[in-house]
Amino acid sequence: MSSYSRRDFAKLALAALPAASVFSALSSLHAADKPTKSGSKPNSRVNGVHIGLNVPYSLKNPALSGDDILQSCLALGLSAVELRTQSVEAFLGAPTHLVGARRAVATGGAAESASEQLRKWRATASLDRAKDYRKKYEDAGVKIEIVKVDGIFKTADAELDYLFGLAKTLGARAISTEISKSDEEHKRIGAFADKHKLMVGLHGHATSTMADWEKAFSFAKHLGANLDIGHYIAGDQGSPVDFLKKHHARVTHIHVKDRKSKANGAKNMPFGEGDTPIKEVLHLIRDNKWPIQATIEFEYPVPAGSDLMKELAKAIKYCRDVLA
Repeated sequence: MSSYSRRDFAKLALAALPAASVFSALSSLHAADKPTKSGSKPNSRVNGVHIGLNVPYSLKNPALSGDDILQSCLALGLSAVELRTQSVEAFLGAPTHLVGARRAVATGGAAESASEQLRKWRATASLDRAKDYRKKYEDAGVKIEIVKVDGIFKTADAELDYLFGLAKTLGARAISTEISKSDEEHKRIGAFADKHKLMVGLHGHATSTMADWEKAFSFAKHLGANLDIGHYIAGDQGSPVDFLKKHHARVTHIHVKDRKSKANGAKNMPFGEGDTPIKEVLHLIRDNKWPIQATIEFEYPVPAGSDLMKELAKAIKYCRDVLA
């Protein structure tokens, strides 16, 4: 499997492996230093730091159902996630073409039509069943701490109220979304975040600077950062340690990945082989007891002879060992 960007994620859904193939490696999986026993609940909190996973993005199949995502988390011994909305809205009854992969790759008039249809569906959607989705996860021992909302800046006001309500119903303590280049968009989303008293963690890429986040912070109390420590290093933005020391109160969660520095090619690497100070960052969160989820976002190419689940297990074990 080759490495690809978040923008390619939805497009690859049409050619993604079926869920069954994702689970083919489970029989040989050794997810952590203390694997989850059959019938027991997972626990990926290590010395106070909750290790999570960006799903279904890191599972490389955006078409996975909520049940499939949950089973992958249980197999990996994970008790926390950053979850995209698509599987939830499908569970709530949204038409597949409005929330699935085909809608994500639509362009032009087709995309506009799908957005309008989704807006109308959301206007009548009941959040009651979202309680059932949450209960299934929490009964299994998995906490939905962050809800990722794609395209949040293009939504109508009523949709924003619905999305904040959805995140709260799922038990999330924050919404995450991509950082914007528009002050007006940040101001608008910030106003809704303050209204609902729910943090919005803005996710940046290699070109995002501390100044970009600081400007966004100035617009609303509940605008924060989803700091991707790998992107930060690859973009030569300084040390994510310095960012966290200064702005930890605004950081909803971090994305953990290992990338080479810009000078060294900025490639995604297996954990421990890049230039990202993963150990220092995790120790900083641990030692200060900050409520910041360490969310693994899997992006490096799966080596020949291995598979996705084995590599995810290695990444999780690396974080566990660092925090032990």
